[in-house]
Amino acid sequence: MTETDVTGTDQTDPSLQGVTAAAGFRAAGATAGLKTSGNPDVALVVNDGPSAAVAAVFTSNRAQAHPVIWSRQVVGDGVAKAVFLNSGGANCFTGPFGFQTTHMTAEAVGDALGIGAGDVVVCSTGLIGVGDQRFRDGVLAGVALTAEALSDDGGPDAAAAIMTTDTRAKQSAVTEDGWTVGGMAKGAGMLAPGLATMLVVITTDAVLSADELDQALRAATRVTFDRVDSDGCMSTNDTVVLMSSGASGVTPEVGDFQEALTAVCADLARQLQQDAEGASHDIAITVVNAATEDDAVTVGRSVARNNLFKAAVFGNDPNWGRVLAAIGTTDAEFDPYAVDVSMNGVRVCHAGAPDQPSDSVDLTPRDTHVLIDLGVGPHAATILTNDLTHDYVHENSAYSS
Repeated sequence: MTETDVTGTDQTDPSLQGVTAAAGFRAAGATAGLKTSGNPDVALVVNDGPSAAVAAVFTSNRAQAHPVIWSRQVVGDGVAKAVFLNSGGANCFTGPFGFQTTHMTAEAVGDALGIGAGDVVVCSTGLIGVGDQRFRDGVLAGVALTAEALSDDGGPDAAAAIMTTDTRAKQSAVTEDGWTVGGMAKGAGMLAPGLATMLVVITTDAVLSADELDQALRAATRVTFDRVDSDGCMSTNDTVVLMSSGASGVTPEVGDFQEALTAVCADLARQLQQDAEGASHDIAITVVNAATEDDAVTVGRSVARNNLFKAAVFGNDPNWGRVLAAIGTTDAEFDPYAVDVSMNGVRVCHAGAPDQPSDSVDLTPRDTHVLIDLGVGPHAATILTNDLTHDYVHENSAYSS
């Protein structure tokens, strides 16, 4: 499989189209007044078929927003024809009024498109507790605006409309042998499993059943979005939707589709990490030679969530002792006095003791790599995180003001 490489002035790179890179999809973004900034805040993605197969994964947080509760029901039969998304309000912990708003939103989309409300996935993002009449009026107005603006090159507008604290829109696409996988994502804070605080819509024109989509999506998110752990905070609204239009008429090998889907998810996950709130370092923590993959994930996540380690990286301090202290809190199989730790290619700890001088490590680049060798097995995993900065604290101290 190769990622699309389009050259020439008369062609458009499908990755720039995101959810409309695949055939059979239209999208739109619009401004409905939900954000005080006046920026676009509603988006609509429509599957024109001939297939309407869908799969989705959602936050594992027990506290779930009304759109998540609604959308779980929608995808239960493996069929969906549209996804409506809003920023500017999470519609979470807004009582029966909030759930009614979600239901009304799906009905409005259905009426505008001539489809059933039960085939409309609804996604919201923004401040928890926002879901009053003004919010409802804005969302319903946004349905009409986006329905009128739908186009087969509307992916970029849709991607821009779902941003909250994001500084840039996030899109990706891969084309292989006559079929395409494309997607868009939003997320910059509350980035931790399940899934990170993100809304992701992925589309494909490959011919696949709902069961095949579900299996592929769960496998892809397990090694991509589920391993972005920027700040250890789990969202109430996480939703990743995968829709197939079947418009290419091509049925790919399952393995080929899995590879393409995982590539798109990995690219979007990396974009989420790179746009994390206030971050000055993008940190990849790779754990190798673990007894199991779960052990590798557990060890990597323990470092990713360690505020002392994250603060040290912010200060360009290769404090490997904080790495060992963090992994020692886990139940993973390893001998703490046989672990190697490297930072940006320099092995600073060997067999639980100092190795190369810490001042030989350069942590000034934004891309930062930590390698932890447990020395007990053949398994590995990488967790993506960020440093802990003054800007992150400031942004989140004033988020609702």
